[in-house]
Amino acid sequence: MSVLLEMQGISKTFPGVRALDDVTVQVREGEIHAICGENGAGKSTLMKVLSGVYPHGSYEGVIRFAGEEARFRGIHDSEAAGIVIIHQELALVPLLSIAENIFLGNERARGGVIDWRETYGRTAALLAKVGLKEPPSTPVGDMGVGKQQLVEIAKALSKNVRLLILDEPTAALQENDSQKLLDLLLELKAQGVTSIIISHKLNEVRRVADRVTVIRDGATVSTLDAHAGEVTEDRIVRDMVGRDMAHRYPERVRTPGEVLMEVEGWSARHPEHPDRDFLRSIALRVRKGEIVGIAGLMGSGRTEFAMSLFGRSWGKDIRGRVRIGGRDVDVSTVPKAIGAGLAYVTEDRKALGLILDEPIVTNISLANLRGVSRGGVLDDAAEQRVASRFKAAMNIRAPNVFQRVVNLSGGNQQKVLLSKLLFTEPRVLILDEPTRGIDVGAKFEIYGIMNQLAAEGRGVVMISSEMPELLGMCDRIYVMAEGAFVGELTAAEATQEKIMSLIVREHEVMEQEMEAAHG
Repeated sequence: MSVLLEMQGISKTFPGVRALDDVTVQVREGEIHAICGENGAGKSTLMKVLSGVYPHGSYEGVIRFAGEEARFRGIHDSEAAGIVIIHQELALVPLLSIAENIFLGNERARGGVIDWRETYGRTAALLAKVGLKEPPSTPVGDMGVGKQQLVEIAKALSKNVRLLILDEPTAALQENDSQKLLDLLLELKAQGVTSIIISHKLNEVRRVADRVTVIRDGATVSTLDAHAGEVTEDRIVRDMVGRDMAHRYPERVRTPGEVLMEVEGWSARHPEHPDRDFLRSIALRVRKGEIVGIAGLMGSGRTEFAMSLFGRSWGKDIRGRVRIGGRDVDVSTVPKAIGAGLAYVTEDRKALGLILDEPIVTNISLANLRGVSRGGVLDDAAEQRVASRFKAAMNIRAPNVFQRVVNLSGGNQQKVLLSKLLFTEPRVLILDEPTRGIDVGAKFEIYGIMNQLAAEGRGVVMISSEMPELLGMCDRIYVMAEGAFVGELTAAEATQEKIMSLIVREHEVMEQEMEAAHG
C-alpha cells in the first residue's frame, strides 16, 4: 500500500508555546488513520498546518502529498489537491438548501448564472452516495445533526476528495447516527477514499481505524497497527496520558445521606408545539452525597427537563413542585433557581455556557457578580482572587486567569464552566453531557471533581449519552424516554441492556397508543 500523505518533522511555535515538536505522521492510500491525543496535545494545530490554515513558511518540517512536496498557502490550495477537512462545528448555512450548501463557493454555473439542473442532479448523486434520501431542496436547518454531518461529507465528495479528515465527527451524534457515519467511512474506504479521523471515542477508533497515531504534548508518541493487534483502548490511553489507567472511573465511598432535592409532577409543553405535554409527570429524588444519572436517547427530553427546571429556561406551561432541603423553592427564573441552591452546566459550553472572547477571570465570576462586588461596584482584586483560587483547585491549564477562554482546550473550558457555576455555591448541580468532546485524561479529572462535590454533601445529577460513563459514576440511574422517566435502577442492578430494554419498551407502548388513537 503506497503512502499518500507524509508529514515529517513538523514543528509549530506560537509566542511562548511550542505547540508541535517534530511530529511525524504517515498515512497510506486507502486506509482509515486515527489521530488520538488529549485536548491540547496538538491534533488541531497539526490539521491546520496540513490544510494551509497555517501556511507554508509558518512552520518547520515537510509535507508530502501524493509523492510531491506540498506548500499550501491556504485552504483553497489543500482542497485543490484533494484534502478536505470536516470540523467538529459544522460549516453549514441552516437557511440554505442541501444543494446550495454543497456547492456554496463552488457553484455550478454557466456564463455567470447558476445551472440549477446540474446543481440538483449532482447533489442527488452525492446524497445517494452518502445514504441520504432527502430532496436536494431540503433546508439544512430542518435536518438533524447526524444528517447534517452526512451533508458535510457529500460536500467534501463534491470536491473530488482524496484525503477526508474528520474532527470529532460523532461528538454530537446519538448511537444510531454514529454507527451509520462509521459504516459510511468504511464504505468510502472500499471506494478508495483515504480518511483521517480525530476522535476521543476509542471504541469507535478501534472499530474503523487501520492504524492509530498518538500525539502527546505536541510530539508523536506512537503509531499502532490494528492488523497487528496493537490497537487496544488500554494501549491508546497509556500512550495518550503517559500512564496506565487501570480504573477509568475514580474510586469513591458511596454514602448518600438524606433527600436533598425532590421534583414532583414536573410537566412542560414544547414551546413550538404547545398542544401536548412534552415532559410528562417527572418525579426525581437526589440525596446528599449522591450522583444520580439520567439515561436516554437524543430527543428523549433529558436536556429539556434540566433546562425547564433551571429557571424555566425551556418550555411552556411548566407545572410541578421542587423542594430543596425540605422546603418548597421557587425556580421560575435563573436567579431564583441559583438562589435556591440549584445550578445547571449546559451541554453546549461554547454557545450557552461561556463567553469565549472573554478571559477566565470574567467567565468564572459572571454568575455571581455580587460575590466579587462591594456596594454594587466590581472589585477587580476580589474577582482575580476568586478566579485564581478556582484555577488552582480545578487544575485549569492556562498561563494566568487573563487567558481568553477561546484559546483553552475543551477540557479546560469545561473546568471554567464548572467553576462559574460552583462559585454560586449550589447545593444541587445538574451536569449535562459534562465530558462531551474532551479526552480521557480530562474526563478523569471531571469525574474526580464530581466525586469531590458528592463528598462535600452536594447532590449531583449527571445527564450523559455514554452509558458506560453513567454506569461507572452513578449511584442511581433514571431512564428517560418520550419525555418521561420510565425506570429507575440502582448502581448494582443497572446494565446497558436493562437501560435499553426500558427505552425500547416505552417506544413500543407509545406506538401502540398512537395506533389505537388513529383507529
